[in-house]
Amino acid sequence: MPPTLDLTRTAHSKVIISPPRINLRRATSYNHDRGPLSSTSARFNFNHLVFSPPPSPGLPSLSPPPRKPSKGLAGLVRPSRIIRYTVWVICVLVIYYILAFIVQSSEFLLAVGGPRTTGQEPTTQEDLPDFPTAIVVADNRGRHKWTVSIPETERFPLTPAQYAEICTRCRQISAGLSHASDSANRYFLDVREAQEEGHLPRPHEKSKIIKQRHEIDAVKDTTKGSSQKPVCSKSLTFVLESSDAGLGNTLMMLWTAYGLAEREGRAFFLDDTRWAYGKYADIFQSPPAPSCSAPSPQEIVPCPRQARHLVVSASTADENLSQLNEPLAAAGGTEQPSERAEFDLARRGHDALFRLNREDEEYVDKRARELAAKRMVPRTKGTQNGLAIGAHIRRGDRHPLESKYRDSYIPLSTYAEAARTMVEDKFNHTGTFGGEDRAAKDHSFLLLASDDPTVYESAEFTGAIPAQDRIKLASKPVMQRSSPERHVMHKFVDENFGWEGGFFAPMFWNLGVASANAASGQSTPSHETTRLRSLVGRAYMMDLAVLADASDAIICTASAAGCRLLAVMMGWESAMEKGGWVNVDGGSRWKGVS
Repeated sequence: MPPTLDLTRTAHSKVIISPPRINLRRATSYNHDRGPLSSTSARFNFNHLVFSPPPSPGLPSLSPPPRKPSKGLAGLVRPSRIIRYTVWVICVLVIYYILAFIVQSSEFLLAVGGPRTTGQEPTTQEDLPDFPTAIVVADNRGRHKWTVSIPETERFPLTPAQYAEICTRCRQISAGLSHASDSANRYFLDVREAQEEGHLPRPHEKSKIIKQRHEIDAVKDTTKGSSQKPVCSKSLTFVLESSDAGLGNTLMMLWTAYGLAEREGRAFFLDDTRWAYGKYADIFQSPPAPSCSAPSPQEIVPCPRQARHLVVSASTADENLSQLNEPLAAAGGTEQPSERAEFDLARRGHDALFRLNREDEEYVDKRARELAAKRMVPRTKGTQNGLAIGAHIRRGDRHPLESKYRDSYIPLSTYAEAARTMVEDKFNHTGTFGGEDRAAKDHSFLLLASDDPTVYESAEFTGAIPAQDRIKLASKPVMQRSSPERHVMHKFVDENFGWEGGFFAPMFWNLGVASANAASGQSTPSHETTRLRSLVGRAYMMDLAVLADASDAIICTASAAGCRLLAVMMGWESAMEKGGWVNVDGGSRWKGVS
C-alpha cells in the first residue's frame, strides 16, 4: 500500500486548488479580440469584470486622471451651462435698456439738436440761450420736460424764420421725450408754469419790451385801459405777415384762426406790425375787443397747439391750422365732413372780422342795393326776378389746377358759357320764352371782378358790369392816354407800367418804389408804397364783397384763394347745398388753408 500524504501539520490549514480547466492566457484575451464572450462558452468567466490588464509601462493612460480640487475651492461646484446662458441673457438685456435710456434722455437730444446746442444737460435759468428756442428742463424730481424760451431782448412779433425754427425744435424735442403710448406733447411745460417753477425768468413789469404791446394801432383804441383788465387765461394772436404777396391766403388763415380761437375759448388779438398792406384799419374795421389784456410777449409761443398763449402766422400755419379735420369732426360730436368742419371755422372768422372800413362799407352796401334793383322785374311783366351771376377771374401768377391749362389760364369763353347756361336753365324750361321768362332773362346780368384790367374790355364780357368802380387797376394804354404828349419836353419820369396780365408778386413788391431803389434791393416800404398797396387791397376786398352780396351764383376757379373766400362769404347752404358756387377749374373741391 503506498504511503499517504499527511497535510495536517503544514503551516496553512487550507489550500486552494486550481480548477483543472483554468489556464493562463495572453493579455489580449482581456480585450475581447476574438469577439464577445457567450455565457455558454467554455471560455466564459468573470475575471474580465473584476481584474484589469496591467497597464503598459510605455503608453499613457487611456482615461484622464481625476481632477484634484484646489484647497480654497474645494467646496465649490462648477456652474452648469444653463446658468452661464442665463447670466449672458441678463447682461444683454441690461445693456439694451441702458442704451435705450441714453437715447431717450434729454442729454442725447441736446447733443444732436442742432448747431446751436450749447450743452449736454437740461437747461437751467443761468445758462438759458440768448435766442428764442425750445429747451429741455428738469423738475424737482429729475423728470425731463420742455418749454419755449424767448428772451426779453426780442421784440414782438418774432420774424417768420424764428417762428419756423422754434416749431422745428418743438417737434424734435417732443418726439424725443414722448413714447408711443404718450399723448401729444405730454411733457410740455407752459411758459407761465416754467416761470413759477424757476426754469425761466419772470418778466419785468416795467420793461420797455413789455410796454411795446403787440396789439395793432386799430386795436389799441378799442382796448384803452387794458392795463386794468386781467390778463387773459388763454389767447391766440394772429400776425399779419407773410412772404406771399397775395391777400387771399392770409385772409383764409386769419378767418380760420379766429374760428379756432373762438372754439377753444381763447381771446383773439391781431398784429399788423410788418404787414405788407399797411395798417389793418386802413382796409377793415377793428376786430372785436377782448375782455382781458394780452400776456407778456415771452408767454406767446408758436407751438405746441396746447400752449396757453398761441401765436399764429403764415410761417406756423402748418403747425396750428392745417390737419384740423379729424380733431374738428371729433370735437363737434357729429360725423360731419372734414371739409364742412373747416368751412365752418372760416365762416366764424368771416362773420366776426369781415367788416370793411366805414367808407368802403357804405359804398358796397349802396352798390349791392343798386344791383339788386337792376334785377327786379316789374310786377306788370312777371313774378320772377333776373339772375345776377358773378364771375371772379384770377390771372397773373396764379395758374389753374387743371393740367390742360396749368401753364396758361382758363379761357374767358368758359366763364361766359357757364353764365349763359345758368340763365338758360333757369328761364327756358319749355324751349320758348314766355313773357314772364323773357322779362326775367332781360333783367339778368353778369358781374365781373378780375385782377387783369384787360378782361373787362374782352369781347366775351361785352355788357358785363364791373363789381365795383371805386378803385380801378389801370392798364398801360389808359395811363398813356392820360400822359402828356411825347413831342413836348417834360421832366423825366419813369416809364409807366400797368396791370396787364393780372397780379404778379414782383410787381406788388416794387409798387411805388423808384427804379433806383428797386435795383438796389431796398426793402423798407415808403409811405407812398404802403398807400398804394393798401389801395390794391381795398379794391380786392370790395370786389369780393360786391360779388358775395349781389350775386345769386359765382363762377370762379378753386385754384384762386379769392374763389375759395367767396364760397365762405356766400355760406355753406348757398354755395354748396344750392350750388351757387361754380368751380370751372376741373374737378377741384373747396379747401381752406392751403
